[in-house]
Amino acid sequence: MKRPFALALAAGLAFAPPAFSQGFSPEQRREIVDVLRDALKQDPSILRDALMALEQAETTAKADAQRAGIAAQAAALFRNPEDPVKGNAQGAVTIVEFFDARCGYCKQMEPVVDQMLRRQKDVRLVLKDLPILGPNSLLASRALLAAQRQGKYAELHDALMKLREEPAEPVLKREAERLGLDWARLRRDMDDPAVARRLEANTRLASALRIEGTPALVIGDTLVPGAVDLVTLERLVAEARDKRGG
Repeated sequence: MKRPFALALAAGLAFAPPAFSQGFSPEQRREIVDVLRDALKQDPSILRDALMALEQAETTAKADAQRAGIAAQAAALFRNPEDPVKGNAQGAVTIVEFFDARCGYCKQMEPVVDQMLRRQKDVRLVLKDLPILGPNSLLASRALLAAQRQGKYAELHDALMKLREEPAEPVLKREAERLGLDWARLRRDMDDPAVARRLEANTRLASALRIEGTPALVIGDTLVPGAVDLVTLERLVAEARDKRGG
C-alpha cells in the first residue's frame, strides 16, 4: 500500500464507523494503524485537526437538527393561543422562553429580557413554564398558569422571578394576595387537570427540541441554551428580524 494513500486512509479510518474498517484485511489494518501512529508522532496536529473537524461536524449536525425540530414544532412553539405573552403581542419577532421559576439562571436572565423588550418594540415574548427543579418548581408553575385565568400571569411571573426564597405554598399565597389575586380561586385552579396538561405539553415540546435545562430560548430558527447577555440577545433578535426581511 502506498504511504500517502495509507496516511490519508488512516486519518479517515480513525473516525470512520466500525463497519467501514471491516472491509480491509488484517494486514491492511495493521499497516494503516502503523502509518497513523507514525504520522501522529511526527505531527500531532493531525489528531487535533481531525478532532476539531469532527466537533464542527457534530455541532453543524446538531444545529441542523434543532432548526428542523423548531420548524416541525412551529405551531406549538409560536402560535399556541393559551401561552402567556409579554412585550408586543403583535411583534414581528417572537422569542420563546422555557423557564423554571426556581432557576437561578432564569432569574439572572429576567432583567436582561425585560431591558430588551423595552428597547426592541417589535418583539413578542412567549413564556413556557418548564418546572424541572422539583416540587416547588411545579407548584410555582401551576400557580402561574392559574393566575393567568385572573389576568395576572405577568405580575406573578415578575414577582416570582425576583423572589429569593422558595416558592412554597405560603409564599405563593402571600405574593398572590399582594398582587390582588383571589387566593381561594387560584388554589382551586392550580389543581385543575387542564393546568397539568399544559405543563405536560410544555415538557413534551422541550423534549422534542432536546432542551436539557433552563433557561432555553427559541429565537427565529435558533435554539439558545442557557442565559445570554443583552448584546448577544439583541444580536440574535436582529438576525431573526433580518431573516424575516424586516
